[in-house]
Amino acid sequence: MAAVDGTVGEQSTGPTARRMILGSQLRRLRERAGITRADAGYHIRASESKISRLELGRVGFKERDVSDLLTLYGVGDPSERDVFLQMAKDSNQPGWWQKFNDYMPKWFDDYVGLEEAAVRIQTYELQFVPGLLQTEDYARAIVTHGLPESASEAAEGRVALRMRRQKLLQRPDAPRLWAVIDESVLYRPIGGRDVHRAQLDQLLELTTLPHISLQVVPYARSGYAAEGAFTLLRFSEPELPNIAYIEHIAGGIYLDRPDEIELIGRSLDRLAVDAETPDRSRQMLSKVRAEM
Repeated sequence: MAAVDGTVGEQSTGPTARRMILGSQLRRLRERAGITRADAGYHIRASESKISRLELGRVGFKERDVSDLLTLYGVGDPSERDVFLQMAKDSNQPGWWQKFNDYMPKWFDDYVGLEEAAVRIQTYELQFVPGLLQTEDYARAIVTHGLPESASEAAEGRVALRMRRQKLLQRPDAPRLWAVIDESVLYRPIGGRDVHRAQLDQLLELTTLPHISLQVVPYARSGYAAEGAFTLLRFSEPELPNIAYIEHIAGGIYLDRPDEIELIGRSLDRLAVDAETPDRSRQMLSKVRAEM
């Protein structure tokens, strides 16, 4: 009998993660049965590439297809089949972020779902305060390109989404957040003096929480560990690999190959050494705030 993760129905495991967990377990069943992706695809009237996308959790599951694949893979026990079919049903439930679809680019949908399921979030930013730590006014200044007074409905929707994402840090099972920022972020007056000051105040407040850690890379050691901003998401479920996310002006890139994650890990190790300690970083924050 294949191992089935009993936690997939919990609130913090969103549909994106559920799809990936179910896909991984179906892949193990297929491989155990010695069936090729092409044969599995033929059995459910689909292509080999469709099976590949299902096993990677990149598309939604039809319960009928899951049922047919379980039969093909020799899973006949009714209770075991029920667990898989319930996972398929749960994976198709909309996440809370679906109501923001009109304001959120499609490529960001998966990221929000994965962020919601992560147990550890490691992020590096060179230009801005990380999104999970931003104040509403700071976020609005970024989203509107410095023109918050003329914010459109779409811009306000993106700001609302960012604020809603931050609720994951308030959960009883909140992930650990380790953020590293360039020293220049402390001095960049996004939104003007008042918004900047309020943002520094929020950073000082949030970094008193035990599950949030912030480190600052000083100018003298800046620019060596990584060429750009990135985030690494880590999960407790063995079916979910560590996933790195890199955003650019026209979309986002997801990295999960072992060699890619190893490179990201090396950058994080270097950042941990180059950055000031969390205590020293708080002192830097306080100093900048006092000088404003």
